[in-house]
Amino acid sequence: MTAPATAGPFGALREQLTDAAATFADSPDALNGILAGIVDDVDRALGEPLEIFPVCHHSPASALAMVRRLREKRPRVIYLELCEDLQPLLGELRNCRLPVALQAFASELDGFPAEWGPLSVVAPVTEASAEYQAIAYALETPGVELVLVDRSTDHVFQWLPRPPGSAPPDGPAGVATEAEEDAALHGDAVGVEIGDLRPGFADLETYLLHHGKVRHWSEWWDQYVEQPLVDADHDTYRQVMVLIGSLFRRLRPARSERLDRDEDRERYMWTRMRQHLAASGADPADCLYVCGAFHAASRVEQFGLAADAPAYEITPRTGTRWRYGLIPSSHSAIEAQFGLASGSVSVASATWTKAVGRSRLVPFRLDGQRGGRRTTTRGGSAAAPAPAGPVTDRLSGFLAEPPTLGGLDEAELRGWCVDIVRLARRNGYLASTADAIAVFETSILLANLRGRPRPTPYDFADAAVTCVEKDVVPGRRDVRRLCEILLGGDRIGQVGYDALPPLARDVVDRLRPLGIDPEKRTVQRVLLDLRADPQLAPCSDLLWMLRHLLPSDAARPIMGERRLGHRSIQESWDVALGRNQRALIELGYEGVTVEQVLEQRLRRAVRGPDATAAVALGAVEDAVRLLDSPRLVDDLGARAVDLLAAERTVDDAPDVLRRIRRLLGHYRTTGSALPAWCESFVTVGYAHYCTLLPTAFVDEQTGVRQVGAMLGFLFGMESLALSLGCDRSQLELAVAQSHPETPAKVALLWAARHQLGLLPLAELRERCAGLLGNPLVVPAFPQYLAGFVQALEPVPGLTPFVVEVLSSAFARLPDPVLLPWLPTLITTLREQGPELVPLLVREAGRTFPGSLPALDAWLPPWLAPAPFLAGAGAAVAAGPVTDLLAGHPEAVDAVAALLGCTGGWRDAGPAAPAGLATLLAAHPETAVAVADLLTG
Repeated sequence: MTAPATAGPFGALREQLTDAAATFADSPDALNGILAGIVDDVDRALGEPLEIFPVCHHSPASALAMVRRLREKRPRVIYLELCEDLQPLLGELRNCRLPVALQAFASELDGFPAEWGPLSVVAPVTEASAEYQAIAYALETPGVELVLVDRSTDHVFQWLPRPPGSAPPDGPAGVATEAEEDAALHGDAVGVEIGDLRPGFADLETYLLHHGKVRHWSEWWDQYVEQPLVDADHDTYRQVMVLIGSLFRRLRPARSERLDRDEDRERYMWTRMRQHLAASGADPADCLYVCGAFHAASRVEQFGLAADAPAYEITPRTGTRWRYGLIPSSHSAIEAQFGLASGSVSVASATWTKAVGRSRLVPFRLDGQRGGRRTTTRGGSAAAPAPAGPVTDRLSGFLAEPPTLGGLDEAELRGWCVDIVRLARRNGYLASTADAIAVFETSILLANLRGRPRPTPYDFADAAVTCVEKDVVPGRRDVRRLCEILLGGDRIGQVGYDALPPLARDVVDRLRPLGIDPEKRTVQRVLLDLRADPQLAPCSDLLWMLRHLLPSDAARPIMGERRLGHRSIQESWDVALGRNQRALIELGYEGVTVEQVLEQRLRRAVRGPDATAAVALGAVEDAVRLLDSPRLVDDLGARAVDLLAAERTVDDAPDVLRRIRRLLGHYRTTGSALPAWCESFVTVGYAHYCTLLPTAFVDEQTGVRQVGAMLGFLFGMESLALSLGCDRSQLELAVAQSHPETPAKVALLWAARHQLGLLPLAELRERCAGLLGNPLVVPAFPQYLAGFVQALEPVPGLTPFVVEVLSSAFARLPDPVLLPWLPTLITTLREQGPELVPLLVREAGRTFPGSLPALDAWLPPWLAPAPFLAGAGAAVAAGPVTDLLAGHPEAVDAVAALLGCTGGWRDAGPAAPAGLATLLAAHPETAVAVADLLTG
């Protein structure tokens, strides 16, 4: 509803804007509605009994105005736009070095889609922000109550749209600078800020950037809003901020989902403030409502204390269990998450510091806050608040006259130019005094071209890139990054020891014997001689667990390893816990100790929807290596057995074979008996792979590597499986029922039949010779070779034969066939058997001669004639042994039939010399001892 043109303190301004709309606009009714509506929003916000203080996210002008207003008004209650469930964390800010971020974290979801997890919400806090000044004032001034009134972190995700299969939106992507790891300090958390002021209408932003001669919205805001409002009085500041918030709000596209969520937030906040006023009986005149300028121009029906709209119904929270804490933040992390220009938060921090020194304001600061200057924060000594006067129009004067900006500060600009050249030379640039002069002159030139009386930090950065970088970056940092460092740097916060969760404090305490400083962001090298100092063994165990749980650069072993059955006696580590403090803090949300978190993660890994037998065996390995918990190992192993029995594919057969071999070798070398789960895994796996073997041989989706791993499991575990009660006929039937069609699998089947004794080596050699002699099969012969190479896993005795087949192929095939055939052979072996090729190389090294002259006279062993055995056809000499075997031939005949030997018994020859009988008669002690042993 539009007020009369002469009503209220802004009647004259409203009339001027209406006349301007009628004079310049093609459709004056639409423009008149927008301009008059903006004035109405300002009038409505300033006329509210509960004082509304509009702010912008991390704005030094807002922070300065907040300090002035708090010292002048001294409110008793401050309502702050921040998630209400983050309030218990505010007191921990005094144990940190800003910037840090308040965080809510949830890994176990109840009421949200499972693909959203884990959920994380962060609210960064910097010293040059109005919210921090309000928090410091409230916490350090006796009798002041701070109430967070924004929706809870649970409602942040409740109000997100849920299209099928989508993940929750997160902050903007990281920035393209060398400080990407610092920009990722917030991870993929959803950011919560106070006062995100940016046009929701893309054409408006483009228009402002074009006519403001700037490249990014942050630069436009600093030039046309921040700098003019830094020294503005309270009334002017409030009216301008509400005006901007109303303008951006009215120009936002209609039916926007974000606008709907913002309006729900406003209903939520006004409902909470009404509830608190009713419960506490506080006087609205003693209260201050700190919110974003966008929300100060709200038009929801619940706006204001006198609104008669029905109460907004707040939905209950879900069953998700949230954990809260503080994580380190940085200027680049804030810029990356909220889409700000690189270096804009550093520029804002420098503006704040300069303005505080110029205005002689004493900002509020938490007692004991680390970093920065110590200042007096007690508000009790301030003068009595002046009574609020009538609202007067400050907008007309502000909009009618250009802001008064300072002139060129040559000393400041000269210092910047000298320092950037010094930094550039340290980072490998060939910069000189001439470059400093060029940067100075170019900065002034750019400012004049852009209509500015003095160069801004953005003009200076552009000039430095033009004059110093010259399209060449010799090191890690480019010139724009050096300018950010020069103008304040990417300040990185630190969470103090007292504000850490119990797990993080426990880690710090347990690593103290190593002399690690957890607050340093540099990499720290530590040496552990466990033989000379066995008391450091718990530190080594903790570092290996952190290696498993934290990012790879948090704890990186340089020397030493931890594998099954082996622990190094000397270790060297690169530790960077300070750089990975966020990951360590979030680890503390999952448990009280590192061991507890590791056990929980291992159990979740084997119980998850994507769990497989290979994953479970990997969890068993980690439990054996890192945790001394036989109960946990048994539970994980039993789960591995269940997962293996339930699998219907053999995609993970190579991993299963490799891991179970390692575990069996570990238990055998340590001298302990095989656990029950391990025996069960072998028996179940034997029956399982026998059942799936015929299908795997013919299935096109199953690779030859997987089939080879199955055969490796069956043949490699055969003796153990048979001793545990398995039946070998299962394997024989499975091989008999297998009828592959692809060449590689056919070769695998031949190898399996040879291992079972069903295909002699001579017949296998004949089949391969037939393949090489068939011109239609020769192009596919590399596939047969790939199958034979994979057969080295289950049948390692075929290694000499594979070398023989490969050598025969090179010897028999003509060059027109061999040369096109070689690339296919090499790529096939590289793709399907890279770890088995060394076996062939070693066997070839043993088979072929080592010198070139010997090669000329060398005859392949598979082509050499069979050696002649002297006396092979002679009759066997008669004697006691011959008489015994001839008298009882049943045992010899049974063994001969088992071995497949044919032929009859030979006639006995003449009696052997009596030398044996003479020897035994002369030395009867051995024969007597053997007789006593057999008869005893």
